[in-house]
Amino acid sequence: MIETVDIRIVRNAMVPMRDGVRLATDIYLPADATALPVLLERTPYDKEGTNHADFSVAEPVPKSKPEIARLFAAQGYAFVVQDCRGRYGSEGVFRKYMSEAEDGADTIAWIMAQPWCNGRIGTLGLSYGAHVQAALATLDPPGLAAMFLDSGGFSSAYHSGIRQGGAYELKQLTWALKHALLAPETAADPARRAALEAADIGEWIGVEKWRPGHSPISAAPEYEDFILEQWREDRFTDFWKQRGLYARGWYDAFSDVPMVHMSSWYDPYALTAIENFADLSARKQSPIKLIMGPWTHGKRSLTYSGDADFGPQSTLDHLFGDYVALRQSWFDRHLKGVGPDPLPEPVYLFTMGGGSGRRLPSGRLDHGGAWRSAANWPLPDMHMTPFHLHPDGSLTKGPAGTDGARSFVHDPHNPVPTIGGAIASGAPVMEAGGFDQREGPGFFGSREPGRALADRPDILIFETPPLDTDVELTGQAVADLFVSSTAADTDVMFKIIDVYPASADYPEGYALNIAHGLLRMRFRNSFEEPGPMEAGKVYRVQIASFPMSNRFAKDHRIRIEIAGSNFPHFDINPNTDWRIEGLTPVTAETSIHLGADQPSHILLPVVPIEIV
Repeated sequence: MIETVDIRIVRNAMVPMRDGVRLATDIYLPADATALPVLLERTPYDKEGTNHADFSVAEPVPKSKPEIARLFAAQGYAFVVQDCRGRYGSEGVFRKYMSEAEDGADTIAWIMAQPWCNGRIGTLGLSYGAHVQAALATLDPPGLAAMFLDSGGFSSAYHSGIRQGGAYELKQLTWALKHALLAPETAADPARRAALEAADIGEWIGVEKWRPGHSPISAAPEYEDFILEQWREDRFTDFWKQRGLYARGWYDAFSDVPMVHMSSWYDPYALTAIENFADLSARKQSPIKLIMGPWTHGKRSLTYSGDADFGPQSTLDHLFGDYVALRQSWFDRHLKGVGPDPLPEPVYLFTMGGGSGRRLPSGRLDHGGAWRSAANWPLPDMHMTPFHLHPDGSLTKGPAGTDGARSFVHDPHNPVPTIGGAIASGAPVMEAGGFDQREGPGFFGSREPGRALADRPDILIFETPPLDTDVELTGQAVADLFVSSTAADTDVMFKIIDVYPASADYPEGYALNIAHGLLRMRFRNSFEEPGPMEAGKVYRVQIASFPMSNRFAKDHRIRIEIAGSNFPHFDINPNTDWRIEGLTPVTAETSIHLGADQPSHILLPVVPIEIV
């Protein structure tokens, strides 16, 4: 879009909320504006700042929020951008996620009363800017007419986004430290800034027990408060069922308006986007769309995630034009009633895989992939297919094999390091994306650089023989396992890996992480009422993976890795009841039981491949 009209800007209008707190709000209007459709973006990241993701293939330098607001205003929209409560120009205290439903609804009510609003309001935003959209939509505010949620909008923050399988996502802590440094209170207090800058987060995220005044963000107590609250609330309590954290519980009340849910396979909100799409499209009459790319969080115009490259065809730009243009077309259609539907199909997803497997000049793996459209999610022709785990480490379709068990020891003081994955805001201790599953100096906690994770003694490996034809997995895998442990509690983590054969570029092969799943065993029966394990007793558990879409090429292997940790993606289970003072971490020997009577297996979402 090219700006061709004069823009009038109203800066720092202080919009009152129901409790009297006022939120700083900028309004961008065509100079001759009367009543217009309105776009609203609410952000904790500075309404005058720049988001790292607001670039395109054609324009690799990110545009600032004011630049983007002016572009939309030039196309006949009133564009409203607002600092969230307690951030930058806004009053109040920032309590992450907790006031966004009411603040969003109150802001829309204020917009509806303005002479430049024609009564039709769209919302847009990435990450937290998507969370706030889902939160306000649970109140179904009058005037909300269309939405574009990019990489966020918690379906259930307890089940993915803040916690998963009962474990805590440590990206919440790395995010809190980064943004506590950007808080107004920090800018006004040099001692607070010095204390936060001195904190070495790497020294705090092992099996250290945090408490008020004893954490890496203790100098910013308002940030420490919500981190400790999220961490201590390990059960699925009413805390997690609030509007800002649990759209799933409010789907019936959720606004029935056209909406896009967009995310990516290496994004922590991939499951959120898919759950919101699937459940809301089944309940609502308005068009609801899903876009899933191969990217990391918001990096929709890059061809790679981590060390895996998917080719120039993998960007959002390749499929739809740039991000601004796609959103303008969406809102033109659903707020102005002009132009064609830019998303005529319900589902657009990128299936990874099928590349040459060579090392590109960039140094990355050529993994490849292609876009496809579909009528729904899960794909109609997907079949959950059992692959059984065997004592010799093989993974095969068909009946269970020989009875037996395989065991590993989880030592809380020597956890398995995180090598990529569906992560965001993980700096400086973790990186998102696809990587060869091998320890290295760039990965926190790596003790033997160059060692394949498959060679660690605390990881079990199950893999297919080399595939005799391509196999596509699109959906969520489910690990159906028979598990025992020597401890009262422990974690079962699994990953799905695309294993390349050895080649000239990769003499030891390449093991690319595709998806993960996990369960903290005390939650095996209920996330509301956890219970300890009995040492040696065998428990049957089912653990769903994150969603994926990957084509495992002929001669590759499908590998399942099972371990007791994936750190620092998730906090470490000390294998004891961490709430009881005085208990120290212990090692746990965990066994996966196999055979006819205890047929541990993985249900893989196999999609038939059309032969061209």
